[in-house]
Amino acid sequence: FFFWLTEQQLLGHFAVQLKSHSTLQSFLAMVNILCCVCGISIDPNPSNTCASCLATKSDVTRGISTEATLHQCRGCQRWHQSEGKWMGCELESRELMALCLGKVSGIKKQANLKLVDASWIWTEPHSMRLKVRLTVQKEVQQGTILQQAFVATFVVRNQQCLECQAEFRQGSWKSLVQVRQRVRHKRTFLYLEQLILKHGAHRGCLSVETFRDGMDFYFPDKGKAARFISFLENVVPIKVKTSKKLIGTDVKSNIANFKFTNLVEIVPVCKDDLVYLPQKLARNMGNISRLVP
Repeated sequence: FFFWLTEQQLLGHFAVQLKSHSTLQSFLAMVNILCCVCGISIDPNPSNTCASCLATKSDVTRGISTEATLHQCRGCQRWHQSEGKWMGCELESRELMALCLGKVSGIKKQANLKLVDASWIWTEPHSMRLKVRLTVQKEVQQGTILQQAFVATFVVRNQQCLECQAEFRQGSWKSLVQVRQRVRHKRTFLYLEQLILKHGAHRGCLSVETFRDGMDFYFPDKGKAARFISFLENVVPIKVKTSKKLIGTDVKSNIANFKFTNLVEIVPVCKDDLVYLPQKLARNMGNISRLVP
């Protein structure tokens, strides 16, 4: 008979018989009620319903998309973030997780819905699928919070970015950086190559050509070339010469199209070289020895 009573009814019925508040609370902790749907014994809750029946009646994930599409450039392996913006990130990284969560619609639109957990589910690298397990919480009734987990699948599609598209067009580059060093060895260029790959300084470069005494870097605009030259200035001593060539002009709109060429000369001195300084330069540097290792 007492299993069908609610918590408020039990409080009113036994408040006279139980003297202390602590005794009353300990008594309620031992009392269970029956689920109003399936009839199993559960702890008292405001809805008087077990978790299984409550999940069948209230779907927290309703309105949340479980499938989305991601675009990845096959050339540079970057991911499309927004219109005209591409982001480079590794698989199962935090940056890629944030990009995937931004593609899931319906989470921010629902009131009282909170995302509590997100984790990767392993998939085959060649399957072109990414799976994320999401856990959400929502207050379905007053004082009753329901938590559910579901799997969101992201289909990976190939799409070329603007930089990779420009590689297949003739004359698409706007700025050329010619890196040269007049020495017999390749020690400086081997060291410089490792720094460029480590810091990603070649990002945005259309193509690279190698010559006997240097390399040529082709960029789609002047700003990316200037950023690359600034990186070279921080790692090696260089001297820069800049020139431009007029490709075309529009007299009516006063618009001119230029191509820029930047000649970057690296000082022909490498580590472990013995340098013989002029006498005047050695005196200006503190009267040091003219032979400097």
